Amino acid sequence: MRRTDFIRLLLIVIVVLEIAAGQSTNGTISGIVFDPAGKAIPHAELLIVNDATGISYPSATNSEGIYAIPNLPPGPYRIQVSKYGFKTLIKPDVVLHVEDALAINFTLSLGATSEIVTVEGGASMVNTDSAAVGTVVDHKYVENMPLNGRSFQDLILLTPGVVTNSPQSPSTNGGSGEFSVNGQRTESNYYTVDGVGANIGISPGVPQGDGTTGSVAGASALGTTQSLVSVDALQEFRVESSTYSAEYGRNPGGQFSFVTRSGTNEWHGLRLSAQQRF
Repeated sequence: MRRTDFIRLLLIVIVVLEIAAGQSTNGTISGIVFDPAGKAIPHAELLIVNDATGISYPSATNSEGIYAIPNLPPGPYRIQVSKYGFKTLIKPDVVLHVEDALAINFTLSLGATSEIVTVEGGASMVNTDSAAVGTVVDHKYVENMPLNGRSFQDLILLTPGVVTNSPQSPSTNGGSGEFSVNGQRTESNYYTVDGVGANIGISPGVPQGDGTTGSVAGASALGTTQSLVSVDALQEFRVESSTYSAEYGRNPGGQFSFVTRSGTNEWHGLRLSAQQRF
């Protein structure tokens, strides 16, 4: 292989990886670690632990005291920061939602590393890193709401600026979109499930229309969302309605990102009595 061909292939791989990373439903936690005098601490060790799965993500600050841990699945986390000559700091109750970007700074106190300081209170829910306007609905809200037809269309309407085109006639189900976001066409939205595009839009009895071009979501024959993800499998979803990042470049309307549930370290099951077993 010639050198120019190798360079072209390498550039293509880098671009593909960047696109895949941009469509991820995972979040990022970043910030700066300071000493009591307000100066940045270089090469401080960080350990981010997912409280639900027990998976840890080690990292460290750079020479300017800045850290960044990308590609973190949505869930509850605790962050541990340590550096020789300073007390170890632990921050629990950090909740990361789908596509969140949290900026959390730390100030370490002088002392032995064996001394542990726990910071009470979770992270700020105000996103200062992005001007995007969106709404997150988690699974607890979904579980506690009575949903007509086991579909979460009504929860999508909780996002400001989103209106529905319902009721649709049976002849248009799957052929046109359902939600208009800030006045955009109902066929201008983009749907993803776990980072994978879900703009299928083909339903039974729809031989033509916007659905066959992939301009609308893959709705069921009744025009509902069960074919995207079931209510029981849904962890949470985010609707980006305006001023979102350029990484969402396919459609000009709303960006609907759904995340399915994953396993945890806790046992869940049904305990059967002796009579039920036999």
